[in-house]
Amino acid sequence: MDKARRVADSLTTMTEMIFPNDTNTLGNLMGGNLMRMMDVVGAICAQKHSTRIVVTASVDNVSFKESIPLGSVVTLQAKVTRSFNSSMEVVIDVWAENIPAQEKVTTNKAFFTFVAVDQSGRPIDVPQAVPETEEEKLLFDGALRRRQLRLVLAGRMKPHEASELKSLFDHLE
Repeated sequence: MDKARRVADSLTTMTEMIFPNDTNTLGNLMGGNLMRMMDVVGAICAQKHSTRIVVTASVDNVSFKESIPLGSVVTLQAKVTRSFNSSMEVVIDVWAENIPAQEKVTTNKAFFTFVAVDQSGRPIDVPQAVPETEEEKLLFDGALRRRQLRLVLAGRMKPHEASELKSLFDHLE
């Protein structure tokens, strides 16, 4: 397996039009449908990086900044921010466009974690992610803090073990 892959090589873009069966009674995209789209684009991105089957391990907070009305064109863009042993953090940005009105708004951003698995479903090592741009480097640098926070919140890491979050948890000891 390759030892490292460029973050840019995982970039994945997906575009969808919002139809009536995608919407709630107010005529806006249902949140669960958006989360499904985010999961799909994120999984494809993680597969591109790892060249393996991937499963969703976690989803960070997903805030809905703007509603996405019927007829909108939604674009989702995902890229790996950092990889660990078998897991990869993927950032997903979402925006909606009303093409006739020439209006485009950012609606969502979230971090998903995917784990690469073998054919038996056991975790398998993934290549390192190599950031190149300033934005990629900032996301890469913050990924360890976000990972440790996820693990602490899930009860899989003790707060005092979260070296990157020490200042947040000093008062708990």
